[in-house]
Amino acid sequence: MNALRNKVQLIGNIGKTPEFKTFESGKKMARFSIATNEVYRNANGERVTETQWHNIIAWGKVAEIAEGILDKGTEVAIEGKLTNNSYTDKSGVKRYFTQVQANQLLLVGKKAEEEVKE
Repeated sequence: MNALRNKVQLIGNIGKTPEFKTFESGKKMARFSIATNEVYRNANGERVTETQWHNIIAWGKVAEIAEGILDKGTEVAIEGKLTNNSYTDKSGVKRYFTQVQANQLLLVGKKAEEEVKE
């Protein structure tokens, strides 16, 4: 059963400028969202594009790398795992959310080609 594990792979575009934070300990964090698109034909034969948004968090070395290369619109490949978290909002209601904790990232598309040329 070792082949079955919590693993996510996504390729998409960053939706807005990522948030970067350095903690007092020196540990870095990056937080951003990416959009992935699924294209298919509906029952009428019309092309349909469905967009899904994914919240991504990265820590340590991955966050450091992200800070140097990621920006709004960048096409990126992410590999990581799903994490489920909770917090209590100002009204005292417990809220739950899921995000992808990235352990690898790779530039794809035009920006990756530009960096290879430099």
